[in-house]
Amino acid sequence: MTGTDAGHAAGILGVPWSSGAVRRADGAVEVGGVDVRALAGEHGTPAYVLDEADFRARARGFRTAFETAFAEVGAGVDVYYAGKALLTVAVARWARAEGLRVDTASGGELAVALRAGVPGPELGLHGNNKSDAEIDAALAAGVGRVIVDSLAEVDRVATLAAERGVVAPVMVRVTTGVHAGGHEYISTAHEDQKFGLSVNPGPDGGDGPAMQGLLAVVARPELHLLGIHSHIGSQILDPSGFEAAARVVLRLRADLAARTGVLVDEVDLGGGYGIAYLPGEVPLDPDRVAKDVAHAVAAIAADLRTPLPRFSIEPGRAIVGPAGLTLYTVGTVKPVLVTGDDGGTFTRLYVSVDGGMSDNIRPALYGADYHAEIVGRTSTAAPVLARVVGKHCESGDIVVHQVQIPGDVRAGDLLAVAATGAYGRSMASNYNLLPRPPVVAVADGASRVLVRRETVADLLALDLG
Repeated sequence: MTGTDAGHAAGILGVPWSSGAVRRADGAVEVGGVDVRALAGEHGTPAYVLDEADFRARARGFRTAFETAFAEVGAGVDVYYAGKALLTVAVARWARAEGLRVDTASGGELAVALRAGVPGPELGLHGNNKSDAEIDAALAAGVGRVIVDSLAEVDRVATLAAERGVVAPVMVRVTTGVHAGGHEYISTAHEDQKFGLSVNPGPDGGDGPAMQGLLAVVARPELHLLGIHSHIGSQILDPSGFEAAARVVLRLRADLAARTGVLVDEVDLGGGYGIAYLPGEVPLDPDRVAKDVAHAVAAIAADLRTPLPRFSIEPGRAIVGPAGLTLYTVGTVKPVLVTGDDGGTFTRLYVSVDGGMSDNIRPALYGADYHAEIVGRTSTAAPVLARVVGKHCESGDIVVHQVQIPGDVRAGDLLAVAATGAYGRSMASNYNLLPRPPVVAVADGASRVLVRRETVADLLALDLG
């Protein structure tokens, strides 16, 4: 809702905003029952604002959809919240309260999940280059699975498990050759990248890396081969990729059983479920994808004449992305005359805010698109083409590449960018020595700080001179 529409309409903002985002008749937006003007007054800007009820509803929706669909085909399923999207102590607790487990990708994420009280058996540890300290911490916590990402890691995990006198539950991450989603940097199942072990045969026609990894795990008594893991990409909007990858993984599972008699108990189909970032976009529907994938894996297992394993999935962005927004204050507003591809000229309004690529790197890194609106007042001004930019010393410091906003936008206005719950805070930096914004949760008309705002004193405390 922009321009003159913003001046007259009131009600739920809709896609891509959280379900608790409402524009009132006076033009101000409230989230979770809290006016954004009050949020800015109490917590300052920029600030990450997280709608707790929306997060919980999405987490619950994924669990219910997949449990129901897979139960219909006689299979169990676990839903892991992918902590890399955004992980705080409170967020981990919300996920667990809604029946989800938590997937971590570093020692830091593991530590946060443990501080939140998530039991070790409900945690997983990912990573293509885990340190011995991270692996040992996971074993000490009794994590439910360590996802092995290379042949060398098989021996490292086995050695560390032997030193602790435990048997480590591991999954082997494989690359299926099926890749889906958005930018090349977030596709994770093609061959020419750092993750996993290829299912393709070796150059001599013998066992490929994936089968070698599975056989190596089976051969180590310090390891228990829990299952096979696949992740095909991010921001996926078509479920057919999951079905194609499942066929490859279940075939690999059957081949391993034929050779060793070991039929692994679990298969993880990863995450990457896409969301809407712009008005009019359609996110991937959990109910639809759950039903499609459940029926597909049942048919594949029947073709292979193998019983269904237990499955797991790892949504992150799809749960926390739409639940979050970033609240900014507008500073400099500058009209710029631009020459178009056709040789004609037009005016683009550059709207600078008090954050930028340090709190959301995705537009600069991936060219990611976002939507923004003026959220602190009403306006009847005609909409104009604008680019929302940050305050960093980079021409690529773009927050929103293009958006229509009221032409009377001015310094001091509150501007919100939708669907920033995933990868905003988790990928944030201190570029130009800007302190990182706080994470503020809203629910039932009240707000609370989950992660406090960094200060210049925090930055100076790290500098030992």
